Amino acid sequence: MKTGILLSGGMDSAALSWWKRPDIAFTIDYGQLAAEAEIQAATTIARRVPLEHHIIKVDCRALGSGDMAGNAADNYAPASDWWPYRNQLLVTLTAMKAITLGVVHIFLGSVKSDALHRDGTIEFVDALSKLLEMQEGALRVEAPAIDMSTVELIRASGISSAELAWCHSCHTSNVSCGSCRGCYKYFNVFEEIGYGLD
Repeated sequence: MKTGILLSGGMDSAALSWWKRPDIAFTIDYGQLAAEAEIQAATTIARRVPLEHHIIKVDCRALGSGDMAGNAADNYAPASDWWPYRNQLLVTLTAMKAITLGVVHIFLGSVKSDALHRDGTIEFVDALSKLLEMQEGALRVEAPAIDMSTVELIRASGISSAELAWCHSCHTSNVSCGSCRGCYKYFNVFEEIGYGLD
């Protein structure tokens, strides 16, 4: 029975990979502006855990919205980094590859602050899991850190600052812009956890 993780290259999925040690990691280039840096970060984390790592490329930028797609946010967007049905898309693409590799359980790196978006809530994760479980392969989806902050997840995982430094959280570029919500989160977490970025 194999487990997998959707590994974006950000702090949350990296810490969850370190903590839960799944068998396989999946990283998706779906047309987001920071895809190259996310893939590099995820590849490095997967190598250091270590994890078998699969990269899936499907260009959906024409369907994107806001910071990650490089255009104006959709009218439904609760924040500038919202992309319509993004988590549903990413889990579906991951499941399509995972089932061919014998994975029966997929971990998501969702944390408490992701509840800003409906697809970052436990209700969404449970509903998506039920949908996949009723289909061939009966894949389960779980977000073990969904009631934790990023700092709490990092502490629980035991991941070091040296490992986290490989992560990429910028929403707008392959080189951190320093001014998007992803970059703010990255720097704030390092400061809160006391790692420092000197």
